[in-house]
Amino acid sequence: MLFLPFVMSVMISYLMTPVAIRVAHAVGAIDVPKDERRVHSKPIPRLGGLAIFIAFMATYLAFNSMSGIKEMGLVAGALIIVVTGVFDDMKPISAKLKLAAQIAAALVLFFSGTRIDFLTNYFGASEMIYVGMLSLPITIFWIVGITNTVNLIDGLDGLAAGISIIAASSLAYVAIVNGRVETALVTVLIVGSCLGFLPYNFNPAKIFMGDTGSLFLGFMLAATSIDGSIKGATFLVFAAPILALGLPIFDTTFAILRRFLSGRPIMEADKGHLHHRLLSLGYHQRTVVLAMYFISVLLGLSGIFLIQGAIGSMTVALAAAVLLILIPIRRSISRERLSVEESEENLWKE
Repeated sequence: MLFLPFVMSVMISYLMTPVAIRVAHAVGAIDVPKDERRVHSKPIPRLGGLAIFIAFMATYLAFNSMSGIKEMGLVAGALIIVVTGVFDDMKPISAKLKLAAQIAAALVLFFSGTRIDFLTNYFGASEMIYVGMLSLPITIFWIVGITNTVNLIDGLDGLAAGISIIAASSLAYVAIVNGRVETALVTVLIVGSCLGFLPYNFNPAKIFMGDTGSLFLGFMLAATSIDGSIKGATFLVFAAPILALGLPIFDTTFAILRRFLSGRPIMEADKGHLHHRLLSLGYHQRTVVLAMYFISVLLGLSGIFLIQGAIGSMTVALAAAVLLILIPIRRSISRERLSVEESEENLWKE
């Protein structure tokens, strides 16, 4: 049932990406390397998200009856996100305007029925608790948060697309286990649309997905993680999506804490993300991307092992992922401190 939509989404995405390259050049949506944060050395078109969105939406509309308000809410919310991303890729818009658009899209999802009604109860007798009126702010926080985690991790060729493939594959398994066929379709189409795009996006990239793609993928992953798992109303299916999206969640959380503790604006871009730290250790961009794919696979597998009750395997996979994240961060911080000390010593000698 899901094989044909998957193949169709891959093919459409693959065929539409060269079209997106031409459109990006025509409208001036080009990423010019003008600061040290960027790792590419020449201008690259950045409307690749259009190909991902068109492939997803064409296939979704072809294989979904669109008979419910929830499906229409998903499409409407995605359109808000994509239109915002397109404008931002052509001419950067303010962070406040992007946030307002994300909240609007999250509200559309909420009022169409995709919402978080339960949270894990760690201290009570029941496994889940009904959140009542807190459902709205919690849902908005989750959707906006996950939407931006994918956007923030989109810093290397093929990184966001590959991690989205891995996370969506994990969520597809969770959805299938819980009998959420509609959600499984959405996640499979995310995988297919990203796979068709990845040959053009992997290093050396011919096109970037831009905010059009990263915001769309984050939004869709946020929506499907709610609809495909929370409805199961158990701790296991609640935790699995968090593990599947663990790498972008960790990277974003670490970035926020780092900027807060250093007294800088939380939304200010920097070179402290995990992929930047791996690059600073001398690894090639492809090696860094593949390493982060591997970490994401471990986190996705830990979520799947959790669903299956294989706690031992889950613990091993999760521990390995955490070590692979923390070791390069520690080495990078140590190198930065050594560099600062050497600079101060040279300055003192002078």
